[in-house]
Amino acid sequence: MAIKKLVNEPDRIVRDMLEGMELAFPEIIRLDPQWNNVYRRYRKPNYKVALLSGGGSGHEPAFAGYVGYGMLDAVCAGYVYTAPTVPQVYAAIKEIATDAGIWVFFGNYTGDLMNFVPAIEMARREGIKIDYIAVNDDVAISEKEKRRGTTIHIMVHKIAGAAAEEGYTFE
Repeated sequence: MAIKKLVNEPDRIVRDMLEGMELAFPEIIRLDPQWNNVYRRYRKPNYKVALLSGGGSGHEPAFAGYVGYGMLDAVCAGYVYTAPTVPQVYAAIKEIATDAGIWVFFGNYTGDLMNFVPAIEMARREGIKIDYIAVNDDVAISEKEKRRGTTIHIMVHKIAGAAAEEGYTFE
């Protein structure tokens, strides 16, 4: 049998990957190991709209590789092909909340919808200015209702990240 991967412990594969990214880019990101959330190390003050994304791990560098200047402020990294949990997403929202608001982007997957939306609603009940886009523009899928957003997701992060850095408002 041919070896295709180097894995220390299957249950730690996502955490190991994120720890490696933090070691490789300590000036850009920091890891919250309790939640497998990755945060931008140096963020602008309270007047910048914060950007959050996430999803199941397994197609790296998505999504943790898109945290940094002109991109995302935080990412929730779910386990392999598994959506981040509601408490995990909520922890990230609380960590990056600003007076300017938060935009959340995730793919049009059932698990992402089931876990991101309740966390967003919890934050709204606490008075956090927050909204989301379930990215679903996916030309690779012919049936519109099944589009997941994999084709355009990175461009959404980049456009929103550049706009936030330039001081565009939540609205």
